[in-house]
Amino acid sequence: MAKHTLARLWHILPTNVRLAVLRLTNARFTVSVAAVIFNREGKVLLLKHPFRPGTGWGLPGGYIKAGEQPSDALQRELLEEIDLELTDVELLWSRSFKRPRQVEILFCANTSSEPKPQSIEIEQSLWCSLNDLPEGLPENQRLIVEHAVEKRQV
Repeated sequence: MAKHTLARLWHILPTNVRLAVLRLTNARFTVSVAAVIFNREGKVLLLKHPFRPGTGWGLPGGYIKAGEQPSDALQRELLEEIDLELTDVELLWSRSFKRPRQVEILFCANTSSEPKPQSIEIEQSLWCSLNDLPEGLPENQRLIVEHAVEKRQV
């Protein structure tokens, strides 16, 4: 009975009140995109980023702007940071983190161009095979690369 009454009450509340309640009672997350990008030789692109912890090596990507589609955000970030255009962009998987509160959407893609750093956010770019990933690449990034390479071979 109480559930039924609450459900009826919920539905008679104005939409803006319902949205406010949802925003106040649910966790907020930032949303980012990243990609395992392959060149013609089948090597993977990694970027050294001065603002990343550890060695700074990791997958290319960035944050999604409000109202932006994830694949569009990926294309925008790569054009802004390294002037790189992608083809054959496909969803790899998504994951979430408790700290920081973040959802990351991961893609696989191809490119026939070379990265040209365009901002202070990128110190260096490197094409690597699975056997020569840089020392200090975070383990979770290494696993993503392995998964993408495996998926590509299927």
